[in-house]
Amino acid sequence: MEASLFSQYILPVTLGLIMINLGLSLHLEDFRLIFSEPKALITGLLCQMVLLPLLAFTIAALSSLPDPIKIGIVLISVCPGGATSNLITYLLKGDVALSISLTSINSVLILFTIPGFIMLASKLFMNQEAIVYLPFLPTILKIFLMILLPTAFGILIRYRFPVQSQSAEKYLKYITTILLAVVFLFVILTSHSESEHPIKLYLRIAPLVLLLNILGMISGYYCGRWLRFHKPRLVTLSVEVGIQNSALAITIASSPVFLDNTTMAVPAVIYGMFTFFNAVFFGMIINRWHNIRGKIKY
Repeated sequence: MEASLFSQYILPVTLGLIMINLGLSLHLEDFRLIFSEPKALITGLLCQMVLLPLLAFTIAALSSLPDPIKIGIVLISVCPGGATSNLITYLLKGDVALSISLTSINSVLILFTIPGFIMLASKLFMNQEAIVYLPFLPTILKIFLMILLPTAFGILIRYRFPVQSQSAEKYLKYITTILLAVVFLFVILTSHSESEHPIKLYLRIAPLVLLLNILGMISGYYCGRWLRFHKPRLVTLSVEVGIQNSALAITIASSPVFLDNTTMAVPAVIYGMFTFFNAVFFGMIINRWHNIRGKIKY
């Protein structure tokens, strides 16, 4: 009952507040620049949808973990970060418009990539095919209601009430961060209670999902460096590629509607315990390093 109340009311309200707050920090011009110069957007999508799953397949294949756990590692890699990565990008002064654009587009792409990659992973690791069906129209409606509409509302408020919106943004930044931390804690605790696995298995999985998280952030950063993006976009690519939606992965793995396998959800449970803090720390390192370089250069 508590989980149902949380997922139906508290979680949507939290995500809505996060996206409104992000909208308060944006102008429509920010999005126009993203789509008029789409190199960063295309780079982010390729890293999220191709490079990260490739890393996950490699890590899973080289491990000696049970086959369902290997599929769980792949599943994490194909569930992009969503509102979590948007908020972290905002807190680290990254390119929020790019982050939200990536979230909106890859939220549609996962309708096709998640079923495809999970079928491939099942074929490789379990010699069978697992069918995952994500309903198209309900998913599109969810993206509109939980991401695009609140963000547009925040942008409108900033346009109509610029002074008041800047003041509100300062307070909402802390409120939404605390709420998101509560969301993470709830997901971790409820997922942990729903499945019992030996601690030794957790300790075997943790280094691999940590490796996936770190390699994702490093890959996003250096792809951006190679293409000579400026610091805010480097931060954004690092966060977007490194942070995955563990709640979505847990839902797909454990729900009777999808894979109905709590063992496959274990990597996502462990992944969700530390990735938020890793991404913030990594982004702080990027900001610090580029600030030092800037002082030395100039």
